[in-house]
Amino acid sequence: MRFEFDIEPVEQARPRATRMRKGIRVYDPKKVTVFKRQLGMLAKQQMQERGLEPYDGPLEVHMEFYRPVQASLSTKERARRLSGVHRPTVKPDLDNYIKSASDALNGIIWADDNCIVSLMAEKFYAKEPHLMVEVRRPTCRNMDWSLKK
Repeated sequence: MRFEFDIEPVEQARPRATRMRKGIRVYDPKKVTVFKRQLGMLAKQQMQERGLEPYDGPLEVHMEFYRPVQASLSTKERARRLSGVHRPTVKPDLDNYIKSASDALNGIIWADDNCIVSLMAEKFYAKEPHLMVEVRRPTCRNMDWSLKK
């Protein structure tokens, strides 16, 4: 099942902490909290439109994160980035994108992100930032783990 979300990907930032009376409260920065809430609402809407419940059991997930191209680039470099010749090798890191998206989709597309047994993720440039998530059941693989002597 393929899901496309018209939302600019946001990386998972370091949690913030504040002192409470006898303890410490840890929370996400506002930008991350807003992203997770919006992505969750978009995903919930698509799941309801398709009449689906959160997937449970082992899942293979493919995520594609499309980030905007900087406005200050030359026309030639902009075209290279939009065509995929030049891919994003700058921050934010791909694993931080994955973390924020998988947390936002917990309980909505999948029951829990511990169901993900295989994950592929990629970063691209695009005119309009968005996020694509594809979910499927794992295929059976004939894996021979025995040691041959």
